[in-house]
Amino acid sequence: MSFIINLLLFIVILGVIVFVHEFGHFIFAKITGVYVYEFAIGMGPKLWSKQGKETEYSIRAVPIGGFCQLAGEDLDDDDLKKVPKKKRLQSKTPWERFLIMVFGPMNNFILAVILLFFIALVWGGSTMSPVITEVEDNSAAQVAGITKGDKVIEINKHKVTTSDDISLYLAIADPKKKNTIKVEKETGEEIAYKIKPKKIKENGEEAYRYGIGIQQKKTTGIGQAFVYTFKKTGSIFKQMYITLAYLFTGGIRLNQLAGPVGIYSIVGQQSKAGIANLIYLMAFLSINVGVINLLPIPAFDGGHILFIVIELIKGSPVNPEIENKIHMVFLVLLMLLMVVITFNDILRLFG
Repeated sequence: MSFIINLLLFIVILGVIVFVHEFGHFIFAKITGVYVYEFAIGMGPKLWSKQGKETEYSIRAVPIGGFCQLAGEDLDDDDLKKVPKKKRLQSKTPWERFLIMVFGPMNNFILAVILLFFIALVWGGSTMSPVITEVEDNSAAQVAGITKGDKVIEINKHKVTTSDDISLYLAIADPKKKNTIKVEKETGEEIAYKIKPKKIKENGEEAYRYGIGIQQKKTTGIGQAFVYTFKKTGSIFKQMYITLAYLFTGGIRLNQLAGPVGIYSIVGQQSKAGIANLIYLMAFLSINVGVINLLPIPAFDGGHILFIVIELIKGSPVNPEIENKIHMVFLVLLMLLMVVITFNDILRLFG
């Protein structure tokens, strides 16, 4: 029964994120007069479809992804269906095409902000203060000299401003080496400690523990909800930036990334912690989807924006056939990458 509930939650969470993303493309395509062939949620065979005056609306069998098929993305289709050139994507100004592409990710960011604000209003936010509220006896942190009440200000020369920063920078630190944690004592004195976490066994797996805890104070009220939403949104963006930077520089390995199966597993874990955690997960994933789609890689929205920038620099459009072929090649490569990530997810799930 829990499998079915988790699967339904997984479908709803991804479905909402994809719908909001594709709707951003859809609404600006309609506003700028671009012909939209199909607005689909999911991939694979159609489960349901309805033909509108111009656009076909559909729900497909595989609840991963979705698309908003625009005239101009397949030139043969456009000619076959006799779509007027003025209604094709290439006929629009660079600014209009930019809006169509950018508002998929922008809608994801807007959704995340709304969800985080909702959480803060209904369940309360938190101060997100990087002050240590607990130090375990005989832990690596206690042995080094860290005490309750210390405010973390730097980890390995990375500036710390929120409690999320502590989790982030300790997660990317090398646990086999001594890491520098700089704190501000309650007296105002600043001290840097070299700490190597203790290796422990947790649920049959090796883990590294510093032995510090950070209990956040709850905040309530509409004013504090705005403050929490601003801080948490910035924190998630920062996590994405750092994660991507470490991924491209080799600090994070490919097998550490999570795909659909990994996300399903996380949904199952968060569902046990309550609805607020599920809503937060949706906000977190929505920002992730938005940021990744803005990467200047062909097949992503950022790739389309990159070609618009190239057009503005060279003073003329890139050949549509060449651009479409480049997007298609990268789409195939991204699908292969997704297969690899999903395979790793399955190994972790049943390993």
